[in-house]
Amino acid sequence: MGSLLTIGEMSRRTGVPVSAIRFYEAKGLLSPIRTGGNQRRFLRSDIRRLSFALVAQQLGLNLSEIEEELRRLPNGRAPTQADWQAVSTRIRDRLDRRIALLQRTRDRLDGCIGCGCLSLERCALYNPRDRAGARGPGPQYLLGDPPDATDHQKLQRSQVPTTAGEPSTSR
Repeated sequence: MGSLLTIGEMSRRTGVPVSAIRFYEAKGLLSPIRTGGNQRRFLRSDIRRLSFALVAQQLGLNLSEIEEELRRLPNGRAPTQADWQAVSTRIRDRLDRRIALLQRTRDRLDGCIGCGCLSLERCALYNPRDRAGARGPGPQYLLGDPPDATDHQKLQRSQVPTTAGEPSTSR
């Protein structure tokens, strides 16, 4: 068993606390070997599995998604380049959707903060008369439910030029 790692060695190699390693084991993300004395022993390939779980969490995958991907990886050996490529292919669309959501949120947040009102409930530019609230709970526009064409038309009609030549919203 010289090539196997204790839970403490696994913790030192990955930087993950022992308690978190136990948590990942309880969730089924790791499956250590048990010794006759019931101590955990990890394969060296488990370092990569645990590292993938940490990176995947940073990318926004939830534990069930991570578990699904780890179940597809081979047990008992380190994943190959082909194994990792298959994982990448499977999660790429999810990552692209999350990236698009983050970019959309960033871009809309800049505009929202830029007007100074900081209120989506009262914002006469982006959400006149709280139209988003009528669509249901949560950040309707930020999560991808765009304002409809009538929202844009009403917004354009409500803008009047100021003396400085910049659009202003009549209240």
